[in-house]
Amino acid sequence: MKDLKYLAAFSIPIVACISIYFKGYFAYLTPIFAFVIIPILELIFPINTYNLSPDEVSSKLKLKLFDWLLYLNLPIVYGILLFGVYEASNSTIETFEFIGLILSVGIVLGVNGINVGHELGHRQSTNERFLGKALLLPSLYMHFYIEHNFGHHLHAATPQDPATAKYNQTVYSFWITSVFRQYANAWKIQLKLLKNSKKGFFSLKNDMFWYVLLQTGYLITIFFFFGILGLIFVLSVAIIGFILLETVNYIEHYGLLRLKTKSGRYERVKEIHSWNSNHVIGRIVLYELTRHSDHHFKSSKKYQVLDCHGESPQMPYGYPTSMVLAMFPPLWFKIMNKRVPREMILT
Repeated sequence: MKDLKYLAAFSIPIVACISIYFKGYFAYLTPIFAFVIIPILELIFPINTYNLSPDEVSSKLKLKLFDWLLYLNLPIVYGILLFGVYEASNSTIETFEFIGLILSVGIVLGVNGINVGHELGHRQSTNERFLGKALLLPSLYMHFYIEHNFGHHLHAATPQDPATAKYNQTVYSFWITSVFRQYANAWKIQLKLLKNSKKGFFSLKNDMFWYVLLQTGYLITIFFFFGILGLIFVLSVAIIGFILLETVNYIEHYGLLRLKTKSGRYERVKEIHSWNSNHVIGRIVLYELTRHSDHHFKSSKKYQVLDCHGESPQMPYGYPTSMVLAMFPPLWFKIMNKRVPREMILT
């Protein structure tokens, strides 16, 4: 039964369906659930630092249940997206309801879309990576697959990584620098990959070109069926989706930097270069994304077997709570700056 705990990750889509169906003030139920109720629950439930034994790891890796819990997010995310855009463009609703629906669907795209797409994007199976990219499409963030896998995991915790927030950088500044630098980096990486394989820009191997076509086609299709209001809706929920991702990026590596070796190269990525959280609720809802240190230590490791490392810097709160705190920079700096290792600040 413990393996079924990840069903709780579907709580946000369920709440989003309630928001879309009932509208009115219920339209804001999803952001309240995600960023008020879940943080409160994180304060109530104890921290769990337990790591699986080798036998338990072997057993859980054999269970396809954990994979299907990820795959189910594809129809759920697209179903809620279509439900939301249909109601937003065909119902007579007030502006405040329209905004509430944008927030609700956008949160689903960020949590059950991009987050799950990130997990599947690290898999070795082509089909699983395809599903991961499909989950990134509604947030117009398909380039994340290239930049994250070929850029971020190579340059994390260095100034070269756009997804690593600088010490004393606000989340609002980070949104701008990370969004634009990651997109530019994705193109640079793609062109380098094409050059290395001696392929031209219009090669079928130019994934970035395909991403542009697919995402443009998606927006045209939405406009054709749901009009300008539907287009505004899907563009808005996409922004909410990737802003949530960038907020998570912000708290995952804030202020942490790899030191340089005598050769001038950066030390390899270690468990100390990501913020870790063992708060149970956030761990379950985000498919163990909060055990981020172990994810960077071995990116191909599946979510259900990620470990807690004692040497990893620990967040005082869970990821959902920390995302809320990041919205208030003075409070964030007061809580987090003293936890950043001094030698990293001086690097």
